[in-house]
Amino acid sequence: MNQTSTSLANAELLSANSSSMIFRNLILSSGLTFLTEAHDCLSAVIAESAEFKGLWASGRSIYSALGYRDASEVHWTQIVNIVERMVDAINIPVLVDCDSGLSNFEDACFVARKLEECGAAGICLEGRRFPKMNSFDGDSHPLAAIEDFSGHLKAVKNTTGPDFVVVARVETQIARHGLDATMACADACAEAGADAILIHSRKVVADDILVFAREWNNRLPVVIVPTGYYRAPVSVYRDAGISTVIWADHSMRAMVVGMREFSGCVQ
Repeated sequence: MNQTSTSLANAELLSANSSSMIFRNLILSSGLTFLTEAHDCLSAVIAESAEFKGLWASGRSIYSALGYRDASEVHWTQIVNIVERMVDAINIPVLVDCDSGLSNFEDACFVARKLEECGAAGICLEGRRFPKMNSFDGDSHPLAAIEDFSGHLKAVKNTTGPDFVVVARVETQIARHGLDATMACADACAEAGADAILIHSRKVVADDILVFAREWNNRLPVVIVPTGYYRAPVSVYRDAGISTVIWADHSMRAMVVGMREFSGCVQ
């Protein structure tokens, strides 16, 4: 590698590390941080112009934009290409929804490195069997064994740089396994080196989330996705010590509504 190529590579790595450090500081701060979904350059630029501090590269929204189901049907190269374009277009950190981490930990590590190289601030992995199923579809939600999930997390942490953020998405509440199972999974994720816990629920009230937050007692930052319990006041999240709220697919929903309204008016 010549001197110019080396300098460019070092500059790209520095930029990626800077993005990760900004995001790490956000989730560790005492204030409540809001991330919103983006699925392409346009939605990313709009979110940045609305002064969001960071973005959630939503798997569900990216799949929808590409015409696929939210069921691990998109090849990792497509995800990396889309995230790279988003990162190039904005100056705020991007957390990438990586579902269940592909089929094995080697693939998860490889994709995490590629995302880190293109400037993503971090990834979120969920404790499900591959291929994943959307959390709000159906009643059967088979989870990965805790040791497999925590092994994925540990492998990714050992592969990526020290600032790259790895969020562990705990799906035990979705699978109705109860608080004990949720705490056990979160403990294993923390032991594996996760930087934050995304605790998920499909209920229309925030009870499960608030009980977990109280029991967890901020051992790691807590991230939530209030898709079902969006009516809960933001003050409730602040009082519970929640770190980060993700509006996970709202830009896509708004886009669909807008296009339907437009299409109905012009015919």
